[in-house]
Amino acid sequence: IVCMRSFTVRHYQTRPLPRGRTPAANISSFSSLRLGRAVVTILTCTKLFRPVSPLLTKPPPRSIFCISQLIMPPFTRSSSTLQSSVEGDMSGVGADWKSMTVVQLKAQLKELGLPVSGVKSVLIERLEGEAAAGIVASTTATTTTSKYFAEKPSSPAAVATKAKGNGAAKTPTKRGSPTKSKSPGRSPKRVRIEPGSLKPPANWQKIYSLVEELRADRSAPVDTDGGEALPEKHLGEVVYRFQVLVALMLSSQTKDAVVGETMRILQQHGLTVENIHQTDHDTLNGLIKKVGFHNNKTKFLKQSAEIILTQYNGDIPPTADELMKLPGVGPKMAYIVENIAFDTASGIGVDTHMHRMFNDLRWVTSKTPEETREQLEGWLPRDKWGSINYIWVGFGQEVQQQKEKMLKKCLASSSPREALGLVKKLRLDVKKEAKRFGLEDEIKSVM
Repeated sequence: IVCMRSFTVRHYQTRPLPRGRTPAANISSFSSLRLGRAVVTILTCTKLFRPVSPLLTKPPPRSIFCISQLIMPPFTRSSSTLQSSVEGDMSGVGADWKSMTVVQLKAQLKELGLPVSGVKSVLIERLEGEAAAGIVASTTATTTTSKYFAEKPSSPAAVATKAKGNGAAKTPTKRGSPTKSKSPGRSPKRVRIEPGSLKPPANWQKIYSLVEELRADRSAPVDTDGGEALPEKHLGEVVYRFQVLVALMLSSQTKDAVVGETMRILQQHGLTVENIHQTDHDTLNGLIKKVGFHNNKTKFLKQSAEIILTQYNGDIPPTADELMKLPGVGPKMAYIVENIAFDTASGIGVDTHMHRMFNDLRWVTSKTPEETREQLEGWLPRDKWGSINYIWVGFGQEVQQQKEKMLKKCLASSSPREALGLVKKLRLDVKKEAKRFGLEDEIKSVM
């Protein structure tokens, strides 16, 4: 036992540390190795060493090390730690073989009892092959002989692949940032809500009727500067429809008052598809410079005018699906243009204000205006699809921009308490605005 112990210390003192292993980890390996040598010596002398005798076909350092790992107590090391220590001991050095000199490589081969003749590449190949064979033996022994670990034995293909991978130098990776495994296949698409498939919210008809009553005077900004009010009907249906499209294209990210002013400038210039197509880019951009994103809108107007002339004989596309193919036209614009120009409602045009209001009322639970549109179409009757945008956009404008007028309209309505509660749900601070406009007494008497 003393002789084996001294041999072990000398062996590991002259052997370089494998990559990724610390001296502390090797010290524990020394202890287990010395213990394993002692036990093997005793068992061999008493002829009780037959179950693990095949492992002795390898040179002493490697075989005894494998056996020592098998007889370690379960509380000392886990299965993964034992296997990684064996792999690190046998193949970790492989990463440094290419940087070693021929003399050092021959010393390694001599320790393993292998031939030392040949060039450097042959020596490295011989060491890699020996390391791979050692890993296969240690892996098989760990998974089949040890009674302390219940891991399933690896398949021959997996063991061979693992041994082959350990023979070459491993690319170091950052610690603590494991690679994310890609899920097989694509994530399922969101299921489209079919019209009429959802249950309507409670009391929606009462609220809808109340909003229609509050919008009966048609005094919101959209009533004077919206896509329905601005086009010139006296110039014919074709020009009227094209101006409806232009008004909706200009309205994106722009207030209705600015849209109305810009539309009147274009009408003075001549707002027909032929004239817009002939107008140069810089001139058209100067005419609509007050609207938001006027550079993009100039490009979209020029491209749309060319498509209308070449593909639709000077008239705008007749359906929402075809309108959406025009540059700068989305679902909201397409459905509104279709409703105003052709008196057809194949969908609901929902803008950001409607999206916010319907979520505040809990009529929908959505994150985007497009989801709001689908959910509304899921329960709202089709006879409301054409008017809901015009009514609710104007109502939202009055709640946000004309608060005094809205409070007075609520007080004069058939259900003042419900009307004030409705605008309060839509984020109008009734008490603050009542105090500001001197309507506290009237509102207190109602509430």
